[in-house]
Amino acid sequence: MSAQLGHIIIYTKQLDAIADFYVTHFGFDLQRLDGDRIVELVSRGAGANILLHPMPEKRKEGQTLLKLVFDVKDVDDFCRQSKERGLEFGPVHRADGYSFANTKDPAKNSISVSSRAFAGL
Repeated sequence: MSAQLGHIIIYTKQLDAIADFYVTHFGFDLQRLDGDRIVELVSRGAGANILLHPMPEKRKEGQTLLKLVFDVKDVDDFCRQSKERGLEFGPVHRADGYSFANTKDPAKNSISVSSRAFAGL
């Protein structure tokens, strides 16, 4: 099973300023869904979308601020297949019609697999 890099998450305490920056200077379209704490910046081309995620209170500027998100249709199946190849993900989380799971690469960079792109959001 393959996975396509579809999103990059930026953790920030400045959602509006960061959104305005990427909309104004790089031509992203802003998407906010009622009840969703994530602000999505949608690429007008073939590039990856950016998800702006509120920075958790305990996280400080300079700690992990980015996460690579790979789009997969079936998160559970992808995680099972990954485990067979030696990569374990944490628990699969369910939210607003999609699911996701997290892991880290050998350098401790955050990685997620998510079905959000296929949820019709």
